[in-house]
Amino acid sequence: MQVAVFVLVVLVFVAVSGALVRLVRVPLPVLQIAMGAALAWPSRGLHVEIDPEVFLLVFIPPLLFSDAFGAPKRELIALRGPILDLAIGLVFFTIVGFGYALHWLVPSIPLVVAFALAAVLSPTDAVAVSSIVDKNVVPARLMHILEGESLLNDASGLVMFRFAVAAALTGSFSFAEASLSFLYAVAVGILAGVAALFIAAKALQLLSRIGGVPAEAQVLITILLPFIAYLGAEHFEASGILAAVTAGLLTGSTGIFRFLGVSARMQTISLWTTFSFVFNGALFIVLGLQLPEIIRKVPPELMGQYPVIQPVLTVVALTLCLIALRFLWIWIGDIGAGIAARLGKSKAEPFGLRVRLAGSVAGVRGAVTLAGILSLPLTLQDGSPFPARDLVIFLAAGVIICSLAIASLALPAISRGLVEPGEDADAAEERMARVGAAKAAIAHIESLAQTDEEHEGEVPGARLATANGIVAAYQRRIAASDEANEARAEVREAGRLELDLRLAGIGAEREAVSTMLRRREINDHTARALFTEITLTEALLKGRQTRK
Repeated sequence: MQVAVFVLVVLVFVAVSGALVRLVRVPLPVLQIAMGAALAWPSRGLHVEIDPEVFLLVFIPPLLFSDAFGAPKRELIALRGPILDLAIGLVFFTIVGFGYALHWLVPSIPLVVAFALAAVLSPTDAVAVSSIVDKNVVPARLMHILEGESLLNDASGLVMFRFAVAAALTGSFSFAEASLSFLYAVAVGILAGVAALFIAAKALQLLSRIGGVPAEAQVLITILLPFIAYLGAEHFEASGILAAVTAGLLTGSTGIFRFLGVSARMQTISLWTTFSFVFNGALFIVLGLQLPEIIRKVPPELMGQYPVIQPVLTVVALTLCLIALRFLWIWIGDIGAGIAARLGKSKAEPFGLRVRLAGSVAGVRGAVTLAGILSLPLTLQDGSPFPARDLVIFLAAGVIICSLAIASLALPAISRGLVEPGEDADAAEERMARVGAAKAAIAHIESLAQTDEEHEGEVPGARLATANGIVAAYQRRIAASDEANEARAEVREAGRLELDLRLAGIGAEREAVSTMLRRREINDHTARALFTEITLTEALLKGRQTRK
C-alpha cells in the first residue's frame, strides 16, 4: 500500500509541476527536483530507498528510447564526428582531468574512487538537456551535437565507472582488459538493440497477419521494446543503455510502424508522449526526494571550519571544473577540425567563443549520474567500508543540482543573439515537403480522373467532379506554402475563416451529442465513439490552426 501511495503522490506532483511551471520562471527539471526535496525534507516527509538497478530499468530505457526515436537521424549522421568525439573522447578526458582535480581538492578521496566519480559524472543527461536548452536560441548544429552526445555517452561513462569500481574493490586495473571489455559492451549493446527491434517487428507482423487483434496488443509491444533491448544487453553484461538507444534510433528507419493499424499508431504516439512527460517528471521528483538524506550524510571531513559554505564551494568548484574541461575539449576539437579541413582542402565550420561556452554550460548531469553513484558497493572485498562512499554520493548529487542551476541561469544570456532572426530551417524544409507531396498527389489524382474506365454503379462524371474538388484543396495547400507573401496572406485568411467555421461546427456537434446523451437518445458507448471522432478531428484542425 505504501508503494502505491508513493507512486500516486509522485504522479500528482508531476501534474502539479506541469501547471506550476507556467507561473514560475525556472526550468521544469529544477522545479520538479525542488518539489521532490520539499516532499522529503520534513521529518515525516516521503522517504524512499532507491535500488539503482531498478531505477535504471524503470526510467532510463523508455526515456532514452523516446529521445533517440525523436532525434533527427540525418543531422546525427552528418555530425557523427563531433558527436563521437564528445561521447567517447570527452568521457576519457573528463575521467583523467576531473579525477586528478578531485583527488587534489579533496585528498581524503582515493584516486581510484575519484576516477569512479569522474566516470559517472562524464555522461550528460539527454532528458535534462532537452528540458533546459531552448532550441529557439541555440544554433541547430550545436543542439543536434548535444542531443547525439547525450544519447551515446551514457554507455561509455557507465562502462568506465564499472571498471573504476572494480579497480577500487580489487586494487588492480588492466588497461588492455578494460579496453576489450569496453569494445565488447558497445558491440553487444548495439547488437542487442537490433535484435530486440527484429523481435518486435516479427511480433507485430504476426499480429497483423492474424487480423482482428486489438490495437492495444500492438501498442504493448512497442512499449516493451526498449525494456527488451535493455534487459537483453544487460543479460550478456553489455550496455543496456546503448541497446535502448540503438532500438530507438533504428525504429523509424526500419518501417516497423507499417505493421501497426491506424488506431494502434495513434495510440502509440499519444501514449509515448504521455509516458515521456510522466517519466521525465517522476524521474526528477525522485531525484529531489534523495537530496535531504544525502545532505544529512555529508561527511565531517568536508565540513571543515565552515560547515555550510565549504561543501557548497566544493560542489561549485567541481562543477566549474567540469565546465572548464568540457570547454577545453570543445576548443581543441574545433582546432583539430579546422586543421583537418585545411589538410583535406574542405570547408571547416568552426564554433565561435560563445557557442563553445554555450556547449560547455549545456552539459548538465542528471538521472544516470545519480543512479550510477548510488550503485557503489557498501564494502570492499575484505569487509571494510567502501572508501569515501557518502562523500562522493554527496558530491555527485551536488554537481547535478549545480550544473542544472548554472545552465538554467547562464544559457539564456550566453545564447542570446546566437540564432539569426528569420525563418526556421526546419519550417522551410517542412513547407517544401508539403508542396512536393501535394504536387505528387495532384498528379496522381488527375491521372486517375482522366481515365475513361468507370466502375460499375458509378455515376458518370462523378469521378472527375470529385477529383476537381480534391485537386482544388491541394492547390490551396500549395498556395498557402508559396513564398509570395501576398498570395500566402490571401489563402491563409481564407483558411483561417474555414478553420474557424469548422471548429464552430465541431463545437455544435459536441453539444448535440451531449444533449442526446442527457436525453438518453443514445447510450454511453455510442456517445464515446462520437466524442472520440469529434476530438480527433478537432485536434487535427487545431494543429493546422497553430501552424498557420
